Amino acid sequence: MEEKDYYEILQVSPNAEQEVIEAAYKRLARKYHPDYNKSPDAVQRMQEINEAYATLSNTNSRYFYDIDYR
Repeated sequence: MEEKDYYEILQVSPNAEQEVIEAAYKRLARKYHPDYNKSPDAVQRMQEINEAYATLSNTNSRYFYDIDYR
């Protein structure tokens, strides 16, 4: 299974504060949400954004992600 760089997906630094991660998520969600973006890869891109945000927005999940992948 290919490792995903959640920081790259959300376009933030690995040292980003929670507020920066949330702002990046909101910005990307507006840009790639399938209701507004009709490109063929919008659904897949939004799934990646949601997955990255779910991991990085949770302190415990982010901690273990950083240990495993950084």
